[in-house]
Amino acid sequence: MKRYLPIVLLLSLVAPMSAKADLIHRLTSSTQITVDGAGSVAERIGSTYTSSGSNITASTFGGLTAASGDNALTAPATMTDATYTITTAGSAYSFSEGFIMGDSVDTDGTSVSSGVVSALPAFGNVTTSSGGVAGNLAGTITSAGAMTLTAGGAGTSAVGQFVSEVTVK
Repeated sequence: MKRYLPIVLLLSLVAPMSAKADLIHRLTSSTQITVDGAGSVAERIGSTYTSSGSNITASTFGGLTAASGDNALTAPATMTDATYTITTAGSAYSFSEGFIMGDSVDTDGTSVSSGVVSALPAFGNVTTSSGGVAGNLAGTITSAGAMTLTAGGAGTSAVGQFVSEVTVK
C-alpha cells in the first residue's frame, strides 16, 4: 500500500480538477406608460357683509338677505341696503361698508372630455389641472432588447427598460 501512495498522489495532481460554478443569465424588460388624469378642486365662498364707523348713526342697518322661492337652495345671499347719518354735524367721522357676494350652488360641476377640462364650476376658489391625452402613446421591447417608445400628447410619459444580468457563483 505504501508503494502506491506516491503514484496516487501524483495522479491526483496531474488529473484535471473539476470546477463547480453556477451561471445565471437573466433578461428583464418592462415598459411603463402613464396618462395624467384631469382634476378640479373647488371651494364655495359665502356672502359676507361688514360695516364700521365712528360718529355714524344707523337708521336702518345693512345686512344679508337670504334667497327665496325657487332659488332658495342654490342662490347666494344678497345685500340689504342701509341708511346711515352723521351723528354730530361738523365733527370728524369715519365709515366703512363691505359686501362679498357668495357663490351659487353649481349644479353642473366640472366637465372633462379627452383629458381637457372644458367647463369649470364658478366658485370663489378653484384649482384645476388638465389631464393628459394619450394620442399615439405606445411602448414595445423586443426579445432582443430593441426598444420603441412613442410620445403621446401633453400630460403623458413613457419609460422603457431592458436589463441583462449575469451572475456567477
